[in-house]
Amino acid sequence: MVSGKKLEQDQHIRLSSATYEEILAGQASDVYFERSLSAASRVKHEAHVVAEVTLSGPLDPWVNFSGLNEVMSLLLGKGVDVYSIPEGTIIGPRDMVGNPVPFMRIEGNYDDFGEFETSILGFICQSTGISTYSTKIREILGKTPFFSFGIRRMHPAISPMIDRAAYVGGADGVSGILGGKLIGQKPVGTMPHALSLIFGDDKAWEMTVKAAGKEGVKTVLIDTFMDEKFAAIKAATMFPDLDYIRLDTPSSRRGNFANIVREVRWELDLRGFNHVKIMVSGGLKLENLQELKAAGAESFGIGTSIASAHPYDFAMDIVELNGSPLTKRGKHSGRKNLLRCSSCRSTLSVPSSKSSSTCRCGGKMENILVKMLDGGKLVGPYDNPDAIRARALGELEAMQKVAQCL
Repeated sequence: MVSGKKLEQDQHIRLSSATYEEILAGQASDVYFERSLSAASRVKHEAHVVAEVTLSGPLDPWVNFSGLNEVMSLLLGKGVDVYSIPEGTIIGPRDMVGNPVPFMRIEGNYDDFGEFETSILGFICQSTGISTYSTKIREILGKTPFFSFGIRRMHPAISPMIDRAAYVGGADGVSGILGGKLIGQKPVGTMPHALSLIFGDDKAWEMTVKAAGKEGVKTVLIDTFMDEKFAAIKAATMFPDLDYIRLDTPSSRRGNFANIVREVRWELDLRGFNHVKIMVSGGLKLENLQELKAAGAESFGIGTSIASAHPYDFAMDIVELNGSPLTKRGKHSGRKNLLRCSSCRSTLSVPSSKSSSTCRCGGKMENILVKMLDGGKLVGPYDNPDAIRARALGELEAMQKVAQCL
């Protein structure tokens, strides 16, 4: 038997996550960057580069770009210039003629930022995947509220990032305590099944409603012991001021979930509980949201599908060395701007000497890459999560209007 003292000294028993200090020190990187830079330091060289971030795949029609805030945190004080499209920008990975879209451009000595490539890409690859999925949910649900409940499905060290990305993508709230602090919002939640298992439904519901207070949203979970229909009727009868009943029916008991929602809605309405809304959760994905909304669901708690949204494969490549265009095979050399049409929202990747143009639709195209860092210093105040979310929702609305006109 291993003693407690021995376990305390065992370095294999620890949290398997990088600290903030380790990330800033470049330790959360692939080892070949460290080895290459170490070898290069022994050779006299001049390497002022321009590195560009583009999206290799999946080549979806559009993404909601996010994660730039962490890139800024990493590169502050590193002496580099950074140009980027703002977070919350919805854009396709290829421009109107099929060329890769430059999402970000970093200019400076390679020694100052090269070792951070792994972390830079990791920040935006995963966050953009989550924010994009969240925006796709918003596109389907319209103004119907949904909440990010998925942090329990991923490593707790990244739970604030998950919640932030979901929120700026369009979620109405998040369940995480740290995530709520990060976005400046009070975290949301209903009640755990454990409360009903320990105290029974009646007491658990009473505790939950009381904890919500007069101004809080009163939501009770009703599927721990009883049939959803009868539990919904009982809860609505016990608490006349109830706002929501939540259905989290397990898949083994679910059958046709939309039909369960319809049945509960019918029975509540029949008894005069029209004001009690139905919230659904558990295994929800893009594919089943529209059906559940049509059946009567008026709020959604969406977890795993948001938190585990596939990352996007961003790549960072040198496109200029010491003032001369240069890049590897398969990439486009030279520093670039990204023009977007104010009318049809088409984009065009152009040399950085060009900042405007006329679109083929006749609209005006202007550069949307914004200078974020100048010599490692912030050019201006960084947008807060609410502003980024508002940008994303505005972009989604504009994109939908253009689609309606086509």
